[in-house]
Amino acid sequence: MISDPGAVGPVAAGGGDTHNFRWRVASAAVLAPVALIGAYVGGALFVGLCAAAAATILWEWTVVVAREPDLRILLPGFGALAAAALLAWAGLPGAAMGIVALGALLAGGFVAALPHRYPATNPTVWGPAGVIYAGVALVGPAALRSDPELGLTALLFLFATVWATDIFAYFIGRALGGPLLCPQLSPHKTWAGAIGGLAGGVAAGASVAYASAGTGPVAAGVLALVLSIVAQGGDLFESAVKRRFGVKDASRLIPGHGGVMDRLDGFLAAAFVALLIGAAHQGLAAPAAGLLLW
Repeated sequence: MISDPGAVGPVAAGGGDTHNFRWRVASAAVLAPVALIGAYVGGALFVGLCAAAAATILWEWTVVVAREPDLRILLPGFGALAAAALLAWAGLPGAAMGIVALGALLAGGFVAALPHRYPATNPTVWGPAGVIYAGVALVGPAALRSDPELGLTALLFLFATVWATDIFAYFIGRALGGPLLCPQLSPHKTWAGAIGGLAGGVAAGASVAYASAGTGPVAAGVLALVLSIVAQGGDLFESAVKRRFGVKDASRLIPGHGGVMDRLDGFLAAAFVALLIGAAHQGLAAPAAGLLLW
């Protein structure tokens, strides 16, 4: 479950450097095929990739909000994610999110019962929130892929929408610059990049949905539009969390990219909203069909 094949969202012109950009491209050349192969194979392999990404995100979250890996959050969080992965694999995404919520409650209890120096204003909220965030990263894509008929197609639609949003936002933002989108959350994202990313995401996502699932052009365009906006919102949310705790990247696990949380922020938000749309339309038994067939 790897998103963002080589971009970081809408940025101001002139940001970054050639060396860093080359690292991004090199990392993307490895990560994008892993995501596509995992999605194609599906089953335990894909759920395992989602679980590994979610566990890494939870570890990065605790480092961001607590300045160090916090076992009070990691132990119940990892346990909840492992159980949620099994439930998602079994086609029970509702139960999976219930287990994630239980893990967050346990983590909150441990944080409250075992005081520790914590830079957050409200540690019983910020720490356990990471369990929910990581759970969303796991359950959204895993549940969509579990749809036996259109699971793979739904993921390809998501990849196309989110990746194109990121790529177009990156290059158009660099080329045009201009007013900042939300300077209080991110010092680099521009309106030009955001609009360019939106256009690219809609074009790519709608094309994939129409060509692979026969989604009507209007429905495909609306879905891609919504998910492109959500993906950019997910990027801004993660930027806000990092700014709240004074860090630039969640980690340095991915050369040129930062952490797994940095790279999946938009995708995990879009995947979970896609799951909610599909479930609302046709139920949790066939969320991918509910997403794509209108």
